[in-house]
Amino acid sequence: MTSRRVPPPLMDAVLVVVALLDVWVNVTPAEPFRLGFALAGASALALRRRMPLLVFLITLPAVALNDAIFAGLAALYTLASLSRRRILLVLCALAFTLCDMISLPSPVFDLTKPATLITLGYTAATAAAPVFLGQLVQTRRDLSLRLAEISEARDHERLLTTQTVLAKERAQLAREMHDVVSHQVSLIAVRAGALQVGTRDPEVRDAASTIRRLSVQTLDELRHMVSVLRASGGRPAELTPQPSLADLRRLVDGSGIEAELHTDLPSDENPPQPGTEPPGNGTCPEPTGGTREPDGLPPTVQRAIYRTVQEALTNVRKHAPGATATVRVRRDGGAVRVTVTNTAPTRPALPLPSAHYGLVGLRQRAELLGGTFDSGPTEDGGYALRLELPDQDLR
Repeated sequence: MTSRRVPPPLMDAVLVVVALLDVWVNVTPAEPFRLGFALAGASALALRRRMPLLVFLITLPAVALNDAIFAGLAALYTLASLSRRRILLVLCALAFTLCDMISLPSPVFDLTKPATLITLGYTAATAAAPVFLGQLVQTRRDLSLRLAEISEARDHERLLTTQTVLAKERAQLAREMHDVVSHQVSLIAVRAGALQVGTRDPEVRDAASTIRRLSVQTLDELRHMVSVLRASGGRPAELTPQPSLADLRRLVDGSGIEAELHTDLPSDENPPQPGTEPPGNGTCPEPTGGTREPDGLPPTVQRAIYRTVQEALTNVRKHAPGATATVRVRRDGGAVRVTVTNTAPTRPALPLPSAHYGLVGLRQRAELLGGTFDSGPTEDGGYALRLELPDQDLR
């Protein structure tokens, strides 16, 4: 069951009407000065979402001049639901209390009288109520956004886990077909060839030739199926058993955050479709399990780049909600430099448990490849990860 929310323009119109009714009840037309400020405060509620602080300041004179305080309370609630500055909210609540206590143009404010203290406490409680209610609504809104992000991240992670399991199962099936079935079919082809050469019976020779021909054809088809199994599942998934630079664009686009990729390294953006016939004589050579090397870049370096970008985007999603990220991959002399930066978060992040094992693993991977890795906050409140690797495979 989905909740039906009142459209914001309709809610603003209702508040303006209620504020005008409050003015009609508490302000007489014989007092045009007070009536003007009261009408200005009530009408300003139409702009409360775009300029909450200005609207609240406009309603204060009406609160100080007469008893029409509904517009001031509505403006204070709106400011509390949209602002995160606690000191400002406290000052606004005090200003509302003082304006409601005094009676302009002849202020009477005697704290020596018990009745004045009681009125002061009642007025302060009245001013504090919309502030607390607005902060509660703001917290509930932030929590709903974070729960939606966590749910989306969980679904995304479940999808990636499922795709990874499927990829591993395909790889295992391909390995079994290659190591067992292909080996047995190869033995059949060899024995049939030997029988074809060694026999003198024409019928046996013809049968052996047919068996050998079918065995060779079956072996070619098996090798083609092995290559298809090892390649399938990698195109729609971000996490493949052996990721490369060809998967980097899909990783950034599918990260769930606003991210840009800038790279001067070539990559295979159009890998062959699974199930298509390879060029040549129609036979499929045995796959080696390696990845394509753009411009001589080793597979281990490609995987290190992929894992670094993946971990960085995951951290942005978890710890910097609302931030945007920029991924830069470039080649400089004999090194490849990767920089992933993100802006400051626009919403507070929930305190999630983290042991920073991801960053530790990236640093260890970089050291094994003879490179360097560092990370830390930026001057504008964001975060940056930097990886530098030699473009030679040091395995």
